[in-house]
Amino acid sequence: MRALIASGLCSPLPAHAGISEHALLRPEGSRAYFAVEPAALATQKRPTIILLHGHGASAAFMVGRESFLGYGSDEWVRLAEREHVLLLAPDGSKASDGKRAWNDCRADAPTNATSDDVGFLAALIDTAIAQFHADPQRIYVFGASNGGGMAFRLGIELGPRLAAIGIQSALMPAHSRCGEPSHPLSVFVTHGTQDQIAPYEGGAVRAFGLHGRGSGIGAEASVAIWRTLARLPETPAEHRFPHRDAADATSATRFTWGADPAGLQVELLRIDGGGHTGSSTTENLPWLLRRLVGVVNHDVDTPSAAWEFFKRKRAALPVP
Repeated sequence: MRALIASGLCSPLPAHAGISEHALLRPEGSRAYFAVEPAALATQKRPTIILLHGHGASAAFMVGRESFLGYGSDEWVRLAEREHVLLLAPDGSKASDGKRAWNDCRADAPTNATSDDVGFLAALIDTAIAQFHADPQRIYVFGASNGGGMAFRLGIELGPRLAAIGIQSALMPAHSRCGEPSHPLSVFVTHGTQDQIAPYEGGAVRAFGLHGRGSGIGAEASVAIWRTLARLPETPAEHRFPHRDAADATSATRFTWGADPAGLQVELLRIDGGGHTGSSTTENLPWLLRRLVGVVNHDVDTPSAAWEFFKRKRAALPVP
C-alpha cells in the first residue's frame, strides 16, 4: 500500500517526540530523511532500522507524519519507542513519472528512479554510525513495495554491512541489472497471496494503469534464492498464527529456514488472502484503499514480526 501514497494527497498526522528531519548532500542533490530517536538510547550504541517507502510514497508516511485517504500509521514509531530502536526513514528521488522512487534492480522498470541510491544509503549508514550512535553490527533495512525491491538490492550490494533485511510486498526481479546475491544474509519476507500489484506467483508489477513497473519472479522463488545462498535446509519450521477475528478472511503462516534466531535465517510470512499491504492486529484500511490494495490480515503486526526476526542478528564485521 505504501507504493501508492502520493505526497500531494497526504495530510499530517500528530507529531511524535524524538522525530527530526535531516538531509545529506549527494551528487544528485540534497537527500532528506527522518530520524526517530528513543531517548533511552542517547549514549548507547543503537540497533538501527532503515525504512524504505514504496513508489510514490514518502519517508514522512513511514514514520506517521502523513496520511493518505484517511489512513496513516505510527506503528514503526511506537515499535521504536517500545524496543529502543533508532529509525531512519529516507526519501527516494523523483522518477520519470514524477513520483518518489528507488533505483532497485529491475531492468524492465523505466519508472524507477535513476539516482545512486546504493551510494546514498551507504552514506546514510555511515552518518547513522557517526552521528546517531548506530551499532555497526545491528543495521537492518526494511522496505515496502519498491522500497522492498531496494532492500533486496542493498542485500546484494551492501550485504556485509547489514545484519538482516526485511521485505514487504516486493519480489526479486525477473530481469535484473544487478549481480546475483553472493553474501549469505538473513532475510525476512512477507507477502499476500492475493497481491494484485506484485503478484505472489510472480509476473508484471501493475498498479491502476501505471506502466513501466517491471516484473518479479514470485515470493517463494525470491525466498529460495536467499535460502539456497545461505545453505539452509530445504524444509522450514512452520507456524500458523492463531486467528483473531472470525470476520477476517485472511490467515498468516510463518515459514523459517534456520533454527538459530541469532544466526543465519530466512523467513517467509505468507498472508493467505492478503493484498499489497502489511498486517496489523489493531488497524484497518478505509474502504477505498481496500479496493485499491486488498485486505489487511489481523493475526500479526508486520513491524513486530520483522523486529522479532531482526533483533538477535548481528553483522559479522571484519576486525580492524
